[in-house]
Amino acid sequence: METNSDPKNTEVSHLPDDAAEDKRIREGRRSFFLWLIAVGTAAMGSLLAVPLVRYVLYPVFAKTTSLSWSDLGKGSPYASLTAPVREIVKIEQVDGWREAISRKPVYVTKGKRKGSLDGVEVLSAVCPHLGCEVPWNADEGKFMCPCHGSQFAPDGSVIQGPAKRGMDTLPIKTEKDDLMVRYEYFQALLSYKKEVG
Repeated sequence: METNSDPKNTEVSHLPDDAAEDKRIREGRRSFFLWLIAVGTAAMGSLLAVPLVRYVLYPVFAKTTSLSWSDLGKGSPYASLTAPVREIVKIEQVDGWREAISRKPVYVTKGKRKGSLDGVEVLSAVCPHLGCEVPWNADEGKFMCPCHGSQFAPDGSVIQGPAKRGMDTLPIKTEKDDLMVRYEYFQALLSYKKEVG
């Protein structure tokens, strides 16, 4: 039996095993780097998707407008009302990042409907029929809509149509003896009061 003592033959016989080992190491490194790139890409994609998803879903979860309370002054003079008093309220509306300030007319009057406070309530001057501004007619002793002829009693209840409901009451509260009102918008043409954005 002859042993191969030639060093060249020994290296040649081990060469295929070394090449296979090198190939496995290179494939292992390649697959590790591919895995690392895939994980990095997925993480970066997830981070970039968060603002996009938040932007798309924001209107679903956010309240469209935020309205502040407006000060109508000391509440004690309103306790002795004999007729509705027209007041102008300043409305600060926050809608997302936009802030708008507007002025709307309201009427402070005597009333016993839901929302009254110590016999005083605040009415929106918007006609619940189609949204015209309703003025108080002191000579007639009632609110009279100039657009379609709806008429309302001093407490805002409907006397004559086409309006299907009375004038809308607004939420009120007292704060340090001041009468505060929160202006709201309501859907027209309904027989019941339904707030809209």
